[in-house]
Amino acid sequence: MRLKFKINLSRSQTLLIITLLIAIYYLVCGIYLNDLGYLNQETLFYVEKVRIIFEGVGYKLKVIGLTSPPIPFFATLAFTSISSLLAPVIASAIGTAALFYLLASTLVKKTSDDFYLLLLIILFLFHPGLLYTACSGKATYMVLIFFYMFFLNIFKYYSSNTTFHVSIASICLVLLLFCDYKFIWLTLFFIPLIFSISLQSLNLAEKESIFRMTQSFNSPSLRRKLINKTFALYIILFILPITAIVCYKMLNLTNANDADYFLSSPYSNWNVLAERLSYEKIALNPDFKNPEISLIITARMIIFCPLIVFAIFLFRRHPYQILTLLTPFAFVEFLHIKYDKVFLLHQYYLIFLILALLCFFIKAQPVKNTILIKSVLSVLILVQLYTGYYFLNHSLIEDEKNFITRLINRTPDDQQEENRDMANYINGLPDGSKVMIDDGIAYPIVAFTNNIADLVLPYQESFLSAIETPGQYVNYILIANSKNLLNGYSILNPKYSPVMFQTGNNYSTLQKAYETDHWILYKLY
Repeated sequence: MRLKFKINLSRSQTLLIITLLIAIYYLVCGIYLNDLGYLNQETLFYVEKVRIIFEGVGYKLKVIGLTSPPIPFFATLAFTSISSLLAPVIASAIGTAALFYLLASTLVKKTSDDFYLLLLIILFLFHPGLLYTACSGKATYMVLIFFYMFFLNIFKYYSSNTTFHVSIASICLVLLLFCDYKFIWLTLFFIPLIFSISLQSLNLAEKESIFRMTQSFNSPSLRRKLINKTFALYIILFILPITAIVCYKMLNLTNANDADYFLSSPYSNWNVLAERLSYEKIALNPDFKNPEISLIITARMIIFCPLIVFAIFLFRRHPYQILTLLTPFAFVEFLHIKYDKVFLLHQYYLIFLILALLCFFIKAQPVKNTILIKSVLSVLILVQLYTGYYFLNHSLIEDEKNFITRLINRTPDDQQEENRDMANYINGLPDGSKVMIDDGIAYPIVAFTNNIADLVLPYQESFLSAIETPGQYVNYILIANSKNLLNGYSILNPKYSPVMFQTGNNYSTLQKAYETDHWILYKLY
């Protein structure tokens, strides 16, 4: 007797299974790269802060509440019980799989053709930028998720004219700001756009914007209606993000005596020193030629993501949708001008890929000439795979270029070897040995240290006293030597008084216990 089993799965159930398989694929890749030694500054920063919360001694509320960006930090916190070093990787793998699910669920609602879903799967499996998002442990996945949700609801508002979608977009914008504060500048380019949208929504016979505006301002009733609608949209979209940022700044002011502590302190935000160091290491080279030149940034984004041109073509008869698509270009150009001493992170390239996919999904159902569209789309996806590799491989940011090198060559990464070496020596010290470390620059060493409780760190109230009279508080001091490019950002440097005057002035005599290329561990006698 033969038994036949037939499994009937709905499209939503199939989508969930595919998402689960993609998440497993990302986890395997991420753990493999971690075993090769690949770690970046952002993940080590999160790991160190999370370990302070769970293992540190002292007042930790400031670390919990003011570590920035907060949402990726708390996402890492959720997986720390599995493995502290792997927690960021697990979070990014699951988060990127969730991003795929959001995109794919939008796609299957718009079209029943599985060919497009197959292209999306190929993109998420092999695009180097998306693999970097999923396997590096960085917060890029969070940025892409909330960026996608924000623009999805903006486009929904265009089609339905329902302010509910603007409210959801406002919530997504808040979450986006708490993943990357620089997106606050995106709102600047929505101010004129919202006015244009309000003008277009008026029931007027005129089609040209200039004539509609003239007619609206000449009529008291139309003028009042336009002003009320524009103001209402501004309030709905912007009041929540502004309130959230003001409250967070007040929290920083209350606990750190600085409203911009989350933006300017290396103890709160890993980007403060990482961006500056990355620029100085490359830009100070006399032979350096910066490819990120103003007004060429837009061209670089188009070369990275030719799909965005295809998206604009699909909306060629919808001027306000096209204006919305152009706002990220203006946003990135603005970032390049305002933060001229900072290289653009890869996430600012990837937002155009996500936006292009969103636009295609919206227009997938009414698209005609299916065979031609499928052919063009397939070619563009292949081009995207190549440009994704090229831009990562030629990135000016060391962490990004290092990722693609490890992914392609599968060779061990020794960039953190020195930090591991110093941490291993600290791990071998006698039990109860107190070590003073400034984790503003030495957070990778702290992340690799076994016993956080034996470290005296800046978040502790005793840290300032230990700096003044180290002999009463600690047995060892970790110093950034003169070769360390970050030594000027820490008080524990070669000019630190106990190092300069090793006898007298109430300082204990110091002796080098261990030294690497960029660090010196002193023992106090």
